[in-house]
Amino acid sequence: MKQKVVLAFSGGLDTSFCVPYLKNEKGLEVHTVMVNTGGFTEEEAKRIEERALHLGAASHTNIDAVETYYNKGIKYLIFGNILKNATYPLSVSSERVFQALEVLKHVKKLGADYVAHGSTGAGNDQVRFDLVFEVLAPEVEILAPIRELALSRKEEIDYLVKHGFNFSWEKSKYSINQGIWGTSIGGVETLSSDGYLPEEAYIHHAEKSGEEKVSIEFEKGEPVALNGKKMSPVQLIRELADIANQYGVGRDIHIGDTIIGIKGRVGFEAAAPLIIVKAHHLLEKHVLTKNQLNWKDQIGNFYGQLMHEAQYLEPIMRDMEAFMDSTQESVCGTVDILLRPYNFFVLGCKSKYDMMSSKFGEYGEINKSYTGRDVVGFTKVLANPLKIYYSLHEEKSVE
Repeated sequence: MKQKVVLAFSGGLDTSFCVPYLKNEKGLEVHTVMVNTGGFTEEEAKRIEERALHLGAASHTNIDAVETYYNKGIKYLIFGNILKNATYPLSVSSERVFQALEVLKHVKKLGADYVAHGSTGAGNDQVRFDLVFEVLAPEVEILAPIRELALSRKEEIDYLVKHGFNFSWEKSKYSINQGIWGTSIGGVETLSSDGYLPEEAYIHHAEKSGEEKVSIEFEKGEPVALNGKKMSPVQLIRELADIANQYGVGRDIHIGDTIIGIKGRVGFEAAAPLIIVKAHHLLEKHVLTKNQLNWKDQIGNFYGQLMHEAQYLEPIMRDMEAFMDSTQESVCGTVDILLRPYNFFVLGCKSKYDMMSSKFGEYGEINKSYTGRDVVGFTKVLANPLKIYYSLHEEKSVE
């Protein structure tokens, strides 16, 4: 019997090349699997399955992992208010580990000897896939034909044509990766530090003028209602995107450090993620204490960095998730957002846990828990350590 290989398959040129190559050149029985984390419709998934089987796959499996991706990934990106380098909501980079985990389940189900992917040797995704396989299934050999052969796009197409697969491989001017948590866009403009993506590069444009108000209700940190209508977080993300994309909001360019040590630059569209993160963060500022917010900022930043760098399996991630879960108990309330062409504004919030409640006082006006004389004494106590220091180090005076 032939040895089996499970190939992570998207239907693009690279993974399409891998099917006949692994079958003909490596003599393997190829089983393809497409893990949908929100980037494909049912119709697209069906076309991907048809292509895989046409290319010679012994079997093909479509796995819907959107709910898993939300519950184990996106939820904590929201809890942590995670925007990489204060910009990027880890739109596509956070998907890969969950796709790899689903592929690995299929490897074990079939008892395959090999696992394969179509990543090149130039980016982050090869590390994200390899790390999961290396840690959780070291006995399974990893094959990455595009990386190993260093083939050009033309060489891949020529090989496919030679083997009777003359698909249309028109190369798009822009590399676009879509998912439920946003879309990344790469092109010649993002290869230099001063380039910018033109309007045509983006998927969505400002089709609406004027402005529109929307509201998001959070319960224990999770988005559970849009404009007063209860729904699952996944459904809310999708419906919010449908509304906000009509205003062309959520665009930016992310510049960051890749796992492999070079600077990278990519454009993105992430209307729903950016709105949800900003709305969630505003609500937290009203219901959490100063120290909770301070530690959440640090932990969220660290969690996002490790997620980006393929370290999801690191045990510290579970520890940070436990901390974030604990902080979300009182993150309940409704946040209002105003949409305008290419812009959105977080307006305000209402929560029964709002520590800005007027029953405690009004900032700059009146406080109901202490008097002005109490502040005089408080300030003297607060100043005392510094008075001692400067009395001993007069030469360090900032005057």
